[in-house]
Amino acid sequence: MINSCLFCFNEKYQPLLLTHKSNMSEISVFFTSPDYSRILGEGHLSESSLSKSILKYETDFPELDEIDIAIIGVNEGRRSAINEKCAEAPDEVRTHLYKLFQGAFSARIADLGNIAPGHSVEDTYYALSQSVEFLLRKNIIPIIIGGGHDLTYAQFRGYEKLEQTINGVTIDSVFDLGNPDDEFNSRSFLGKVILHQPNYLFNYSHIGYQTYLVEQSQLQMMDKLYFDVYRLGQIRDNIQESEPVIRFADFLTFDFSVMKYADAPGNAHVSPNGFYAEEACQMMWYAGMSDRLTSLGLYEINPAFDKSGMTAQLAAQMLWCFIDGFYARKKDYPSRSNPDYIRFNVFLQDNSYEINFYKSKKSDRWWMEVPYPSQKGLKFERHTLVPCSQKDYETACNNEIPDRWWQTYQKLS
Repeated sequence: MINSCLFCFNEKYQPLLLTHKSNMSEISVFFTSPDYSRILGEGHLSESSLSKSILKYETDFPELDEIDIAIIGVNEGRRSAINEKCAEAPDEVRTHLYKLFQGAFSARIADLGNIAPGHSVEDTYYALSQSVEFLLRKNIIPIIIGGGHDLTYAQFRGYEKLEQTINGVTIDSVFDLGNPDDEFNSRSFLGKVILHQPNYLFNYSHIGYQTYLVEQSQLQMMDKLYFDVYRLGQIRDNIQESEPVIRFADFLTFDFSVMKYADAPGNAHVSPNGFYAEEACQMMWYAGMSDRLTSLGLYEINPAFDKSGMTAQLAAQMLWCFIDGFYARKKDYPSRSNPDYIRFNVFLQDNSYEINFYKSKKSDRWWMEVPYPSQKGLKFERHTLVPCSQKDYETACNNEIPDRWWQTYQKLS
């Protein structure tokens, strides 16, 4: 199906690439309708299934008024290192997603269809980045089903013209930094994200790396950049510690090589160690709950390796958890005067430092204040609020500066 779409896609797409100043209010030119007859099958699906509530691209491109979330499939795997068949993943995930029942929410979701591979991979990146930007401006959260993890670069580029700094989180077993001379692909894209100009990436966090798969020079590089990195075992000891990391992100990407082979075999790089399925679903629920997060990408699902469709089925359940979390958002960002928060003042190191913590009465989530370095001439001290956990509060109570506080302070310097 992908190859049959290629000609008609490029025929429409190429003129648009030649006129970058054209009106981008219409993104339907980038998309093709999935084969819903195969996705939905011939059996009867319940009226309470997601298939009945998601607005699908069957004959006409979906209207996006009153839509909260938009699903984007991307049939692009040409730069996925030895995992190229991940281009076929979007419809496999849809097959399982549409069979799931709607939760205690009224879903306002549109499935925009698939972005077929462009004449070049850069064409596909352009189509995805423009689509992400368009949806963000309409306050619609794009959920991207890849495709290779290199599509993260296009997801990131969707924020470029929004004139704001952003934070990103990747859940992956390796860093995908690559070396300066490496070809740009799914194992080297992060370096291009970090070096992109103009630089609008304030913070990057990485969850789930496995030390024996990562070069020490890359760990040192992440440390020099003050990026937050968390080992697989560190998060698996307490999955709740991933929540404040995810809550600080504007965009999140998930590479299925981070999963245990037993739980998600559909990836060429998967190993015996990794996250369990329920842990992946828990992190997706945290992502959905985050008031800040505005885009999600699931990448590197390879149907060619996927025994009994287990990985595609897991991806569908992860998306369900994200959607459930989204419709449970509390909108509980704290302020000094809001009575819905409990404020804790902690003095440490002989009163040299004061850290203010806030705990939401709605969700029991925590934040802490991190001061900007003092500047001459400023009458009042400025602070930024950073998501944290109760563990950070307990660390401060033990007269120690939390690592999360210190890392943020270094970035603000």
